[in-house]
Amino acid sequence: MILPWLILIPFIGGLLCWQTERFSNTLPRWIALVTMLLLFGFGLLLWITGDFTQAPAPGGDPVWAHEFQVQWIPRLGITLHLAMDGLSVLMVALTGLLGVLSVLCSWNEIQNRVGFFHLNLMWILGGVVGVFLAVDLFLFFFFWEMMLVPMYFLIALWGHSGSEGKTRINAATKFFIYTQASGLIMLITIVSLVFVHFDQTGVLTFNYADLLKTQMSRSTEYLLMLGFFVAFAVKFPVVPFHSWLPDAHAQAPTAGSVDLAGILLKTAAYGLIRFALPLFPHASAEFAPIAMWLGAFAIIYGALLSFAQTDIKRLIAYSSVSHMGFVLIAIYSGSEIAMQGAVVQMMAHGLSAAALFILCGQLYERLGTRDMREMGGIWGRMPWLPAISLFFAAAALGMPGTGNFVGEFLILIGSFPVAPWLTAIAATGLVFGSVYSLIMIHRAYFGPAKSDAPLAGLKARELSMVLGLAALLVLLGVYPQPVLDTSAASTHGVQMWMSNALNQLELAR
Repeated sequence: MILPWLILIPFIGGLLCWQTERFSNTLPRWIALVTMLLLFGFGLLLWITGDFTQAPAPGGDPVWAHEFQVQWIPRLGITLHLAMDGLSVLMVALTGLLGVLSVLCSWNEIQNRVGFFHLNLMWILGGVVGVFLAVDLFLFFFFWEMMLVPMYFLIALWGHSGSEGKTRINAATKFFIYTQASGLIMLITIVSLVFVHFDQTGVLTFNYADLLKTQMSRSTEYLLMLGFFVAFAVKFPVVPFHSWLPDAHAQAPTAGSVDLAGILLKTAAYGLIRFALPLFPHASAEFAPIAMWLGAFAIIYGALLSFAQTDIKRLIAYSSVSHMGFVLIAIYSGSEIAMQGAVVQMMAHGLSAAALFILCGQLYERLGTRDMREMGGIWGRMPWLPAISLFFAAAALGMPGTGNFVGEFLILIGSFPVAPWLTAIAATGLVFGSVYSLIMIHRAYFGPAKSDAPLAGLKARELSMVLGLAALLVLLGVYPQPVLDTSAASTHGVQMWMSNALNQLELAR
């Protein structure tokens, strides 16, 4: 019964924030903080107490550590079916943690319509948790779409002025159009899959376990798989569906950027692992080389575009495109080692990207600009912020001892036997990553000072956020075993689907 509360807590907390803003601007902030602490606490509790070691038998039903199911619309076969395994509990815990940080980093940044801001923030996070827990495909689509409208408001109402004359309304509209188009493709694909299953069995259902057993022709499976892939590729984002991301990041408030990079991109990777591969294993196996090359291209393309950026948030946004390319390669490699690396990389990138955007927000509060050409000379004036930024920039490029290194190392080790040349090309992205990270640090913090105005040092709230993330990132890099153990059964199940499909594909050739 606790699973529905993981979704209800953010929704209820958001409504309370909205209604209490009439009394003061501080009260909604505290309500939002307590709400996110509750979500994070429940996520940790389920992680600690759950048994995530049970892997599904090949071709068998999924195995869940926690499950909740009641009828919703019986005539259409739609149920309120929530379930949690090792993969989803990690994502829910990450959502709770970054939710807490989203509230804290917005504490002084947001001064108008504070209650409505936190309503949108809480509802985004509630929708994200729903995506990670839903195992009824209609319910999954419901939560997938629910995230979008609050994020639109977050960017459009509280976003910053954009670089190169771009406005926050333009960025929000572009984000909304891209994601709504992907949602439409997903809905068409889900309904098509349901009717294919109905034609075979006479049973109308959106239940994930039932749809896993759907038999279909090769062409039908490939077409439906492409529908899911494109829908998830927009949010991932996979080049060429990525152009909404830099604009959204550049104009979004700090909390919006933290949620976008830290959590929303992970919903797409989660969707590929949870739904696209198991539902369409043979088509996914055939499509795998294309997907892996798209991942390698994203790594190089994102890194090269990062070089040209003058807006520090756009640079980090393009670096996210590059880092998520590693995750795409791992998902379609068919290697269990690489897939576990993808999970670690998702966690590590969530932490490091969130920290970098929080640091950008702290810079913006002090300088009033995100243009690196207007920065410089900051290292000697406030040493804490540049030093911490250097750590997270190094972590993002895979510095040993951090979670990013573990994730990328496992991905490269697991993918190399499958596609050695592609993996070698992808590895060059690490070299490019070190270059654009150093460029960012040099442009922003070194060189002559552009102003002699005093800069306020980091407050205890600001310092505790980034130091906490640094500690977690090092802990994940030094001792990743809890994350690997928790996700092992889930990734093994998906790898079995892919492995069987790849073997059948080889026999057919």
